Formats: sequence, C-alpha cells, structure tokens
Amino acid sequence: MKTQVAIIGGGPAGLLLGHLLRAEGIDCIILERQSRAHVEGRIRAGVLETVTTDLLHRLGIDAGLNAQGMMEEGFNLADGERMIRIPITALTGKHVVVYGQTEVTRDLIDAAPERDLEIVFEAKEVALHDIDGPPYLTYEKDGVQHRIDADFIAGCDGFHGPSRKAIPASRVAQYEREYPFGWLGILADVPPCHHELIYASSDAGFALASMRSPTRSRYYIQVGRDERLEDWPEERLWDELERRFAPLASRPVVRGSALEMSIAPLRSYVFEPMRHGRLFLAGDAAHIVPPTGAKGLNLAASDVAYLAEAFIGWYKKGSEAALTSYAAKALARVWKAERFSWSLTKLMHRFPEDGAFERRMQIAELDYLAGSGAMQTAIAENYVGLPL
Repeated sequence: MKTQVAIIGGGPAGLLLGHLLRAEGIDCIILERQSRAHVEGRIRAGVLETVTTDLLHRLGIDAGLNAQGMMEEGFNLADGERMIRIPITALTGKHVVVYGQTEVTRDLIDAAPERDLEIVFEAKEVALHDIDGPPYLTYEKDGVQHRIDADFIAGCDGFHGPSRKAIPASRVAQYEREYPFGWLGILADVPPCHHELIYASSDAGFALASMRSPTRSRYYIQVGRDERLEDWPEERLWDELERRFAPLASRPVVRGSALEMSIAPLRSYVFEPMRHGRLFLAGDAAHIVPPTGAKGLNLAASDVAYLAEAFIGWYKKGSEAALTSYAAKALARVWKAERFSWSLTKLMHRFPEDGAFERRMQIAELDYLAGSGAMQTAIAENYVGLPL
C-alpha cells in the first residue's frame, strides 16, 4: 500500500490527526496494535481544554460532546478542611469540559468510515524503516505481512510503541522524573459528591473527586508505588474516600460497585527531538505528564494541531516551514505543561522523603494562593490550557 501519512496508534492523538488530514483531502492510514473493543474500552482522562474541544467542533465530531459534556467554570484545591476555589472562567473567560477520553475515542472511531479514514486494528509487529526517507512500515495482520510506503510517518503510539525507539539513541535526550507514589482510581455509576472537581491534600496523602457525568464518578487516592489492587478491596477505598471528602463536598460520597479500578504510577517524561527525518512524534510517544494537571490528552491534542498544520502546509502550499518548526513549537508548549503538572503534583501530594520544612512550604504556598488573585489567575490560565 501507499499513502501520504502513515499514522501509528489509534488512540485520540492518532485519530484526531487522521481526521484533520482527511478533512483536507490528505491520504492517511492508521495502524493500531490492539482490537477496536480494547481501544474503546480504555479508561482514561476526562477534563478537556478548549484546544481539544475546538478541534472536535472544527471536525464536526461533537454530537456526544455537546450532548453529554459537562462545562466546568472552576475547580477546588483543598488542604485539610479548607477549600480554595479557582474560578477559571471568571479569571480567564474560558472553561473546561468534562467528557471522558473513552467517549472521545469512540466518537472519533465511529466517524471514521464516513470520512474515509482507514483504521487497521490488530496490526501486529509494526516496524519503521528508513525514517530518513523515503520511509515505510511493515506489520502483520491475520498472519499476513504487509508494507505501507509513505511520505511521512506520525508516531502517535504511546509510551511503549515502536516509533520513539526508531530514532537513533545518539540523537536523543530524555528527561524523566518518577514519583514515589501512584494513583488508585475507581470508576462507579454513582452521582459525584461535588459539582466541581476537588483536588484534596491531607495527612494521608492526595485525593481527587472527579466525574464523568451527573451519574458517574471517578475518584483517586495517592498510594505507595509498591501497593497492589489486592490491598484495596472496594469497601476500604470507599471508607477512605468518605473520610477525605465528607468535610469538603457538598453531597455525601455515594458508594457503588466499581466499573473499573486500577493503580497508575506517576511520572514526568520528555523525549527530544519530536522529529527525526520523516518521522514525527506526538502525544505520549514523546511525553508523559502526571495526571494532576489534566494535561495528557490535551497535550496530545495540541501536538496534533501543530502537526496537522505542518502536513497541510506541505501538501497544500509546498511549504516546509511548519514541518521544520514542528518539534520546537510543540516542545515549547510541552515543557510549560510539564512545569504546571509537576508543580501541582508537588503542591498537593505527600512525598515520603519530605519533612516538616517541605510541609510548611506547601501550607505557605496554599495560604498565598488563597489570598492572591494573581496566583489564582496563573493557575487558571494553565488549567484551561495555554494558547497554541
């Protein structure tokens, strides 16, 4: 097969890029190693910046978003029983929308056939060749070997995909911070305990009260990196959530059977460069952020916005300028999002190596935040998403 842009990865980054290219008549094909059911069933983030929702509106793939998305005009930082509301809309004129990544992914996949976007699910053993150009991909499907020749390859295949590994090690720099804890999450069909998100810090560690809809809640608590799901039966987790949020929330914590429970480790990670030859990286293939700042999916969306612009400029105007500047432009925004996610993680979590001094610094920071409109504005600007 031949195509103009071969996209590796059928998550939101690859799907968004594919739709943006097809909307401009650019040929592309998406390879995804997992099955469609697996991709559509992955539970991920749910807070969307304006950058992300604008892309969905621009594509006209927004019926679910418009019908089910929950507009949020603020969120809360809690320390003990004190709650500090960050009124993001009043401070920035923007808002975020709560709409699950699972739903975004399904919407993009459902819209693919009518937009002539080809997705090959269960494409195994994907390998990249001659990324300095002209590149091609090989993969296996149903026991048959296939080859795709392309002008460019877009690596949207996540942290464990083959794209990043195809760049020569002598040409790369990697920056990483692993955190000494993870997030234990539970998803349940119960009404949320508060109408806005609560990021809570307590002596027992961090906790987050979030939602996916008026009837579906998503909660997280900080746990040690060595803890296992077997250590946390549902009743124990609900007891802990009730203890942390009862003094803060506007409604009781309602218990229900878990639709999903998991423990996710936290890390900050950036890979440079995001381009080598004819290969371009986007999303988790190039960077990971701790989920504290709600930036993972949104950062992938901004990468894709830049990358689509670059490919469109090349094919429509014969201009290489945006292709050349893609990595620097994307990384400038990546590092700002990394900074925000790292700083919010540091502010709201208990680090085992920290002592009384670090704890007093957290308290002082929150005290300053509670009374400073300037600092609240800075947090609000980052939370709703910096401009492209």
